[in-house]
Amino acid sequence: MKKRNSTFSEGGHYAADLDAAPGERYDAELEELIRKLLLRLKEDPEREGLRRTPLRVAKALDFLTGGYGMTVQDVVRDAVFEEQCEEMVIVKDIEFYSLCEHHVLPFFGKAHVAYLPDRKVIGLSKVARIIDVFARRLQVQERLTNQAADAMMEIMQPHGVAVIMEASHLCMMMRGVQKQNSSAITSAMRGTFRENARTRSELMDLIRR
Repeated sequence: MKKRNSTFSEGGHYAADLDAAPGERYDAELEELIRKLLLRLKEDPEREGLRRTPLRVAKALDFLTGGYGMTVQDVVRDAVFEEQCEEMVIVKDIEFYSLCEHHVLPFFGKAHVAYLPDRKVIGLSKVARIIDVFARRLQVQERLTNQAADAMMEIMQPHGVAVIMEASHLCMMMRGVQKQNSSAITSAMRGTFRENARTRSELMDLIRR
């Protein structure tokens, strides 16, 4: 059985290789479960279009849940720098994809992350990496938002952190109420962003631009 690899790489992938080569085995146990699922759905896993589907799905799930094998420290590394900066920093429109833990269907959207530094700044790309650490797990949007905010507070120790996430949920769009134009917005405010209405207002004005 090929060892599953969910480690962080500079290329931004958390599974080593998403291709499905003929005859390859990646995770035999997981692939067999997916094969049984196909049979349960009254499909034929031996037909041409499905022969390598168990392998592909196993790799895709490893990729999409790679956050379980990562920590914030893994992705941030040494990218926190001493800097005499106390002005608001915002990283807008961070695309993210996650899996709803209730139906294992995707939800996806954009995150806005802001912080008020206390003599420390972080590499901007690392903010997006922090979102990925928690998005690449079975999730609910509310928890994901809070986890990202708490991680930023822990790693940066800033005056405040704000995380705002807007997402579309396929569990609402494809099944259930089937509302294709619905979206969910969640926010987590820490420190000055929670305590000071003027700071929150400034943040919202900047995000809307």
